[in-house]
Amino acid sequence: MAEAKKTATKTVKKTATAKKTAAKKAPVVAPKLNDATYATGKRKDSVARVYLMPGKGNVIVNGKPAAEYFRRAVLQMIVAQPFGVTKRETSYDIVAMVEGGGLSGQAGAVKHGISKALEKAEPELRAVLKSAGFLTRDSRVVERKHYGFRKARRSTQFSKR
Repeated sequence: MAEAKKTATKTVKKTATAKKTAAKKAPVVAPKLNDATYATGKRKDSVARVYLMPGKGNVIVNGKPAAEYFRRAVLQMIVAQPFGVTKRETSYDIVAMVEGGGLSGQAGAVKHGISKALEKAEPELRAVLKSAGFLTRDSRVVERKHYGFRKARRSTQFSKR
């Protein structure tokens, strides 16, 4: 009986240490942000912290290249839109930390953050970014579910008889 308890506690300790080492294996490396311009972008439930620094056009999102983090081409296009409008594709490097929401909301948050950071770095780009609509926060969020309905707007099926 005592031996069974000892082996049980050993296995519990092993799994606990395995979980700790698994958590330690992937540390987030903080980039060197000496002369970076900082801005936050928001979309739906996502919040992106964006650092813009002079570079060659590399975009890193949550420690991964943007093409690897946002695998769908549409999302990659959304992230690159501010650079296309301002013709600054190879002028800056981006480091973004984004959390919350899904991939679509995160891509929109990164786009909003990049636009705000570009405007801080080069104030003369404000007119171009504003006319493209990249500086305004998209305030559309999911509508709440209402009582008496199955979803936000979907009601129960109506029967005449």
